[in-house]
Amino acid sequence: MTKVDRRILKSQAAIKKAMTELMSEKKFDAITLKDISDRADVSRRTIYLHYEDKYDLLDKLIEDHINELRESCSSESEISSAHRKLTWFEYFEHNYLFFSAMLSSKGAPFFRSRFLEFVIEDIKSEWEMSEGKKQGLYEDVILQFIAPAYVGIVEWWFTNQMPYPPDVMEKQLEILLDNNLS
Repeated sequence: MTKVDRRILKSQAAIKKAMTELMSEKKFDAITLKDISDRADVSRRTIYLHYEDKYDLLDKLIEDHINELRESCSSESEISSAHRKLTWFEYFEHNYLFFSAMLSSKGAPFFRSRFLEFVIEDIKSEWEMSEGKKQGLYEDVILQFIAPAYVGIVEWWFTNQMPYPPDVMEKQLEILLDNNLS
């Protein structure tokens, strides 16, 4: 495995941070590469060394978070007891700036559909839906009922500046899901 130069990682982190900050301030379409380069304190050329354009940057930023969310919150991840897995809402809280920018009107509109796809994948692979199936419900109907509701709750939580702590949100959703799938 080749070792990546720390300067490259530092530049990429600064560029991604700059993009996230800018998206919390204005609409994605209004953000320019000059805005990003100025905020990240790198040249436009440096941005082009790592990303094709601002759309590629945004796509990679979204993929990074979706992959981190999948990894940090997966029930299958092998994490020692000292490093227990995060709940989704804990991950959202730790990455408030990114998710609030993505899920607000100033964020990228296509993030919501990517996030919805991720939630659907997670439900399919991680959740037990046998009770709903026993009641004659089809899996795709269950998925289309739960996944958009989950995304909507997350959007509401960010829009309202996280009015409840992550553990309360997890418990509330657990109760709602238990009531609707049992």
